[in-house]
Amino acid sequence: MTSHAVSDEALDIIFREAHTQNKWTDKPVSAAHLMAVYDLMRWAPTSANSSPARFYFLTSMEAKLRLKPHLSAGNQEKTMAAPAVAIIGMDLDFPETFARLFPHNPKVRDGFIGKDELTRTFALRNSSLQGAYFIIAARALGLDCGPMSGFDNHGVDKEFFAGTSIKSNFICAVGHGDPAGVRPRGPRLSFDEACKIL
Repeated sequence: MTSHAVSDEALDIIFREAHTQNKWTDKPVSAAHLMAVYDLMRWAPTSANSSPARFYFLTSMEAKLRLKPHLSAGNQEKTMAAPAVAIIGMDLDFPETFARLFPHNPKVRDGFIGKDELTRTFALRNSSLQGAYFIIAARALGLDCGPMSGFDNHGVDKEFFAGTSIKSNFICAVGHGDPAGVRPRGPRLSFDEACKIL
């Protein structure tokens, strides 16, 4: 039996018993709670400590209604009902932070100059990692999540990130899930199907 640093109960909360949420209670999510989630997840690793993810938290109905037209039809109702919605974006100007975030080798920034495809790929990979860390942190701090990719990236970028170097990656509704909206657990691939030890 493999030992682990956290309890089995914690592993259930974060992984085994956690479900993507489709229905929400009316219990609010405070700004302090969202700040606590970010403060926890920001310590998780990214390549060269690049930390390209940017989080826009939509908590007012006014803000969520700005998002609604850019959501696929199947995501609109459940997203509007969520107490908070995180737009996880990626800042394509992330190399400018290396002097502060990677001080032992700030010249790593130079490797991205004029390399738009590399910059975007790097930002997408690492902001996706940070988005996953966000879900884990939110679950660890008592919140439920409904991540989704069914939306118009271009529309969201124009609505929320115009005039910035940020592009949307994915969206995650956040709150306290209503068990009535949870679908049965979907199957997962076995170790032998997904993994090789070489």
